[in-house]
Amino acid sequence: MSLLHQIALTFIPGVGAVNSRLLLKHFGSAEDVFKAKKPQLLAIPGIGEKTAQSILQHDFFKQAEKELTFIEKYKIQTFFYSSDEYPKRLRNCYDAPVLLYYKGNADLNNSRVVSIVGTRNATPYGKELTDSLVEELKKHNVLVVSGLAYGIDAMAHKACLKQDIKTVGVVGHGLDRIYPSQHRSLAEKMVRNGGLLTEFPSGTTPSRENFPMRNRIVAGMSDATIIVEASLTGGALITAELANSYNRDVFSFPGNIKQEFSAGCNYLIKTNRASLITSAKDLEYILGWVTENRQEEKKQLSLSLNLSSDEKKIVTILIEKNQAGIDELAIETQIPQSKLAITILGLEMQGILIALPGKVYKLA
Repeated sequence: MSLLHQIALTFIPGVGAVNSRLLLKHFGSAEDVFKAKKPQLLAIPGIGEKTAQSILQHDFFKQAEKELTFIEKYKIQTFFYSSDEYPKRLRNCYDAPVLLYYKGNADLNNSRVVSIVGTRNATPYGKELTDSLVEELKKHNVLVVSGLAYGIDAMAHKACLKQDIKTVGVVGHGLDRIYPSQHRSLAEKMVRNGGLLTEFPSGTTPSRENFPMRNRIVAGMSDATIIVEASLTGGALITAELANSYNRDVFSFPGNIKQEFSAGCNYLIKTNRASLITSAKDLEYILGWVTENRQEEKKQLSLSLNLSSDEKKIVTILIEKNQAGIDELAIETQIPQSKLAITILGLEMQGILIALPGKVYKLA
């Protein structure tokens, strides 16, 4: 596919992430979108007269050519939503951007990805929690995502660099600048051990409306979002709400009920929008993460149990994958759905596996 056409698609006025994907689903490629006739465009829900006219005029190809020159000059990677490199977790979100700009060396499809976010006005308590959490996460080979903002975000990135954990900052502007500018040195280090990611082309300034858009990428590309400290207003609670809307796990550290920057965390916990955690061990338990030693213990335990052949198939897959959905288990085991459900229930009754939200299962 032509990268120029892919970039141009993102410059069409009135066509956001959702409509771009509708166009691509209908026509098959960015090039074919621009080859379409007006009646074909108007037949697509959400594409009105004004938008169709914009597509037909091709006024934004000069912008796309300028952006293509920029990314080639600075060796910036682009990930179209259909490419293998595109974050697969984010792709499943209905409003995921169709094109991402990336500078770095981290695998955005790492087996474990968590986002750590919080207030810009972090307290010593928040810094202590962040440092401790990141240190405990090191053994799990995680990719840590945040927003490169002041406070908890920057603390999380810095803690990752200290622990040699890859960390990606999602920014609300183009990659021709760093905001805040005080984080330029931090950003340079992250590019060498993680990366910077954005949906915004060069020349895009860090406008207020860009940050909620940035937050949806932070939430969407992660298995879980962790709120360290947060007030009742601000980006951290927006990120938590977005993660919930994507059916992702959200965790929050509790705080002093009289502290402003714990109020948001306590609210998330109180309203069941986040699970309470006090350390990375809580994440390990809820997400079903295990270390190599624990994995070996579970493997040995499963081998010693008196299981049927179908039960052994399921347990073997869960040992390998840590957790799996019922559709994945059906495909991998080739057990009919009706029989599979009964077999899973039997394993649950024996205390061998437990059910997670969304018909996902893991070993107990």
